[in-house]
Amino acid sequence: MMHNEGQRFRFSEAPVWEWQRAYYEQRGLDAWAENQVPQYITSNPMIAAAYAEMIFGFLQDLAAKGKTSETVTILELGAGVGRLAFQILTKLIELRNYAATELPAFRYVMTDLVMENVVGWRNHSSMEPYIQQGVLDFAQFDAMKDTALDLVVAGETIQPGDLQQPLLIIANYFFDSIPQELLYVGEGQIYECDLILSSAEEHVDLAPSEKLKAMEISYAYRLAPQYSAESSPYRDVISLYEDELEDSHILFPEAGLSCLERLGTLSTAGYMLITADKGDHRLDYWKFAEPPEFVLHGSFSLTANYHAIRYTLEQQGGLACFTAHHYKDINVGCILMVAEPMSYVNTRLAYLREVERFGPDDFFSLKEWFDRQVTRMELKQILPFWRLGGYDAEFLILCAERISDLLPDASDEEMMDMQHGMHSMWSSYYVMDKQGELAFITGQLFNAMYMYEDAKYFLERSMKADKDKFNTDVLYDLAVCCYELEMEEEALAYARKVLALEPQHEEAGSLLESLEG
Repeated sequence: MMHNEGQRFRFSEAPVWEWQRAYYEQRGLDAWAENQVPQYITSNPMIAAAYAEMIFGFLQDLAAKGKTSETVTILELGAGVGRLAFQILTKLIELRNYAATELPAFRYVMTDLVMENVVGWRNHSSMEPYIQQGVLDFAQFDAMKDTALDLVVAGETIQPGDLQQPLLIIANYFFDSIPQELLYVGEGQIYECDLILSSAEEHVDLAPSEKLKAMEISYAYRLAPQYSAESSPYRDVISLYEDELEDSHILFPEAGLSCLERLGTLSTAGYMLITADKGDHRLDYWKFAEPPEFVLHGSFSLTANYHAIRYTLEQQGGLACFTAHHYKDINVGCILMVAEPMSYVNTRLAYLREVERFGPDDFFSLKEWFDRQVTRMELKQILPFWRLGGYDAEFLILCAERISDLLPDASDEEMMDMQHGMHSMWSSYYVMDKQGELAFITGQLFNAMYMYEDAKYFLERSMKADKDKFNTDVLYDLAVCCYELEMEEEALAYARKVLALEPQHEEAGSLLESLEG
């Protein structure tokens, strides 16, 4: 048990949580720029498709119960950069349109603590079609205290008891990033672990991320009999820990469970939780657990205690779905807090198909290996893996050079599959800082496949998206596309622009000569 000199705080009330909050308030959507705060693992097309399938199954189950007259609210907690919400909506609407069956209407509500992020989503070009369709809204929400949702687009407030359909909650990298309690079990007793900061006063003028880097922490322990009291809402799970654990540190999600309880009051019909995080749902994970490690990425994250969440909600009548196998990077769970949860057959089957048999965690493990094998792969491996990942833009960027090398020997069928994949990728692409790069790569690949109309479209998109990189490579490729499409005036204009920037560009000079001759 560690104890150094410094300021002592209850773990959930330590300044680190204020620094965490300040970091997101100051950085806004820039917190996710250049992947400083991790976002790919919980917002790629694969995990979005899995979530969309579970949501679709939930809508099917409600329809089977005759509950189609009221709208289902899908609430994402801490929606980050917005990429996951966009991709879930894209996949969910595809499923709805493909099935062409009666389902309840749905409305996706993105929430965040920071109002600047809410405004950023509201004004994002990729969100506009869904706002116009009436399936997307936004709200500022403080998970530590709020009890209602003020919708930005609809101008309505959702108060406790307002929803007649079950609320559907999405919580990705949520429970590991909000205040938790730190408990210790020893000799059958529960202690609270207070956090001691020996550098809290020394670095008062630093930015939040720098304070986190500079902090020096230790722990002190005190008995916490209140957790075992008859009146404690968590008495059952704490009793289990006292009986089964020894010399174990436990991150306890009291704030997370309180948030779920408050959100649950919004509906008269309960809720379903879909969640993904670092954190195990097994008791064995917490046996002899050391004090938690603060993982720093501008802000910080800890480990989510899915065991406590699962146990507590099951004691309240819920049904939890977690994988039988152990997770490696991200644990995906689904908990039904509704009447007769076993009757939600389509929801449970969707979890079985999309997570249990092969899910986002399995895909991410494979992708890490694939990323290292790209230079050795053929199109017959690249194409099916790209398809498995939902035509992920980041995978195409990674593989673009290898694909370009393979295209001269590609079959017509493989090139047609590449064409289909790139159009599918772009139709579900959430506009981010790599838009210009992605459009340029896509245009170059179409150019290499002699699909000049497609190439011209994407090359022009790349110039529009990234005017600072208005260079001769893009202009020359466009000149060639226009030449092949017999658009001579445009070909001339692009060739002249190339030569104005680079007078010694031989290919552009030859093209201009042939056009003028």
